[in-house]
Amino acid sequence: MEKISPIGLIVFDFDGTLADTRELIIQTNFEVQRKMGYPLTTEEEIVATVGLPLKECFLVMYPDMPADDMPVCIKLYRQIFDELKGQIVPTLFPHVRETLDTLAGRGLSFSVASSRSTPSLLGFLRDMDLARYISFVVGADDVKQAKPHPEPVLNTLRELSFSASETMVVGDMPVDIQMGLAAGASTCGVSYGNSSREALLAAGADSVIDDFAELSALVRG
Repeated sequence: MEKISPIGLIVFDFDGTLADTRELIIQTNFEVQRKMGYPLTTEEEIVATVGLPLKECFLVMYPDMPADDMPVCIKLYRQIFDELKGQIVPTLFPHVRETLDTLAGRGLSFSVASSRSTPSLLGFLRDMDLARYISFVVGADDVKQAKPHPEPVLNTLRELSFSASETMVVGDMPVDIQMGLAAGASTCGVSYGNSSREALLAAGADSVIDDFAELSALVRG
């Protein structure tokens, strides 16, 4: 595997990259669809929207959704998500914490750029004991233009005083790769999340890994 160096900052996606929230997202969507009286989508259709802001997720699944339904769906989604997350508890993917320990020991910095709302994101990072690794967080409510626009990464670079050439974006969806490339950063896809190796490479990923631990060999601080 070709090494990409030197890297001083890694910008991580959250859902599907650091944490396995897939089943929680699927079941939350199904419950929203039932309560709203919408025809049920497939699991695959739901997973395809991971990484997008909630409004865009609903519009992808229901292009003709009445405008008045959107705020109701978003509020309902957040309410149901909070109710279900105690029953369908997200977990870290294998080797996440150990690899962050290793890379932090080499002097690398970490941030998170997610389409999840900032309060939800911060709560997960705290509960999963990841907050101590993360220098900066960008949630959906922190930007005007979400992924695949580069704004989340550009804001991070400005805040943490890194250049794009010192930065790698790591994510499981094509929008993560597109965001990183648009910001001028190097990119790494993860194949164990909500997308495929083929889709990540088609989006232009510099590398694709099958296990989070592979970052240790890929990145040299």
